[in-house]
Amino acid sequence: MVFADAPLVVFVVGLAVAILLLVRLKLPAFLGLIISTFVVGLISPQVPYGNVASETATAFGDTLASVGIPILMAAIIGKTMLESGAAERIIRAFTALTGEDHGEYALFGSGFVLAIPVFFANVFYLLAPLARSMRARVGHSYTLFIVVICAAAATTHVFVPPTPGPLAVAGEINANLGTTILVGLLVGAPTATLSGLVYGKFISKRVDIPLRDAMGTTTEEVQEISEQSSDLLPGVFEASLPILLAIILVGAQTVTSTFFSSGPVVSLFSVLGDPNFALTVAAMVSAATFYRIKSMDLEAWSDQLTDALKEGGNIAAIVAAGGAFGGMLAAAGVGEYIAGALQEVGLGLLITAWIIAAAVRIAQGSATVAMLTTAGIVAPLTGQLTVNPAYLVMVIGAGGNILSWYNDGGFWIITEIGGLTQAETLKTWTVVTTLISVFGLVFTLTFSQVLPLT
Repeated sequence: MVFADAPLVVFVVGLAVAILLLVRLKLPAFLGLIISTFVVGLISPQVPYGNVASETATAFGDTLASVGIPILMAAIIGKTMLESGAAERIIRAFTALTGEDHGEYALFGSGFVLAIPVFFANVFYLLAPLARSMRARVGHSYTLFIVVICAAAATTHVFVPPTPGPLAVAGEINANLGTTILVGLLVGAPTATLSGLVYGKFISKRVDIPLRDAMGTTTEEVQEISEQSSDLLPGVFEASLPILLAIILVGAQTVTSTFFSSGPVVSLFSVLGDPNFALTVAAMVSAATFYRIKSMDLEAWSDQLTDALKEGGNIAAIVAAGGAFGGMLAAAGVGEYIAGALQEVGLGLLITAWIIAAAVRIAQGSATVAMLTTAGIVAPLTGQLTVNPAYLVMVIGAGGNILSWYNDGGFWIITEIGGLTQAETLKTWTVVTTLISVFGLVFTLTFSQVLPLT
């Protein structure tokens, strides 16, 4: 039994070590996560002793390969959009429509829509500068702004195709894509509203996150720009162009790859719409606006971009270390152990799928991996369903979104790019992901009874 339950022991020890190093001893996040990864590998029977270091490096490198360039480009976008006044100009356009007291609705709507064709992390990279600029302008509610962006974007990320997670799950269990999109919007809208706007206003009154130096820009610089005349800022189109380009290119790649199997258009957008390429284009457009507005020489401009890349490099290293920690837990068999233990629980298929996805997510960190793992387990059981399979996609997405913590790269993206402490991220992002999971389950079960679509 000891060896049979070894993955559970490994998980508990890994969690304890991570909390000790990061919370109690307050080691830098990168060091704490890498040490925790080594500990998990060294005590796991499923990871060959001689492979612990190489497994750590591989998991670190795999994560860095997927997020490294986007994070570095996001650092340039963040710094240049803030310091050129582009973010401030967009915020003024938003508040002209919503009023300065209701800017959270603009951020919420933007996050919800943009995350349908684009990965959550990329949406946060693009909207984080707007949240900082909004906070500088109104002088309060940064907690609310961060929460509404996170809740809106994270909800559609796990519920609404063609975002890759729910798209892959729908394919695995043979759910109709159009129906899944409609059900995803039906479940996602109230889930995001409660998890974002309602919880955001609740926690904002209790946790006041200050505006800190982040993304290569000081709070004083952001505050100074918020007080500038609109005549000194870029126009709305120029200010918005980096975001528009990134979303259009990535969105086009998602749509073409979803609805077309091959052809020159698919090949073209497989390059143009890759986040590495699209965010590089967006970063250079934003940097060009920064250069024009600041009227600096090329050497000074280059130095400013280098400062942004230094900040981005630290963030990328932390996120990759979080990915390594989650990857080592996966290599230790933690996810499979928990999924196998829950497979025969004896509850209804919808609830069982949610529990399996939630357990795998908590154990190894990745929402997408949790969703795909669960889909593979429950796909042979879909004949038991008395409702449309789209509802099974929803509960898998809901479960896979729960409790983002230290082993999830998204946790560190929110912390480092948003300028939050770990405790603040736990009170906002971690709670938000859990609320999305619980409300998503509740609304899915409710709608499946009222509107089974069979």
